[in-house]
Amino acid sequence: MPQSYTKLFTYWFSLIIYDLTAEFCKKWIKSYKLSEQMSGAARSGKQNIIEGSENMSTSLKTAIKLTNIAKGSLEELLADYEDFLRQRQLSIWSKTDSRVISWRAKFARLVKNLSYLRTLGNLRQDFALPQNPEDAANLLLTLCHQASFLLNRQVEALIKKHTHEGGFTEKLYHARKNYARS
Repeated sequence: MPQSYTKLFTYWFSLIIYDLTAEFCKKWIKSYKLSEQMSGAARSGKQNIIEGSENMSTSLKTAIKLTNIAKGSLEELLADYEDFLRQRQLSIWSKTDSRVISWRAKFARLVKNLSYLRTLGNLRQDFALPQNPEDAANLLLTLCHQASFLLNRQVEALIKKHTHEGGFTEKLYHARKNYARS
């Protein structure tokens, strides 16, 4: 049985980002410290999505917090890619750039078919790191923007769920109160 986080688009985006960031750093980041920071931010994004998802059954508050931490980690990574491009006088493509629009359409098609996303081999074929550093950094920027957007929506949904259903402690309290009454 697949883990609950494997049903989240944010998990799959973060997995792609993590794998491509590792490859990107090996190719173009000469500073060991920066490479570790970028890889760590990408890993933190992925791992906090996993941990937040796994904590949902006992604490929506913790799930919200960890999902926000994942978003923060990917935002940190996004800034690193922007710095990479700026420091090398390479272009940061706008979201209206035809290449970004093409990638976003590709991401949207993949997101529609979650069973396809479950096959890491397919993901790696569809998301090969471009050979040009400007293209590669912009691909990763686009992925980070998409993941950040999805994480915002995920947090909003978790907050709404918490508002409507309450947290785990509240549920335990009400169960105990109902038990005591009977």
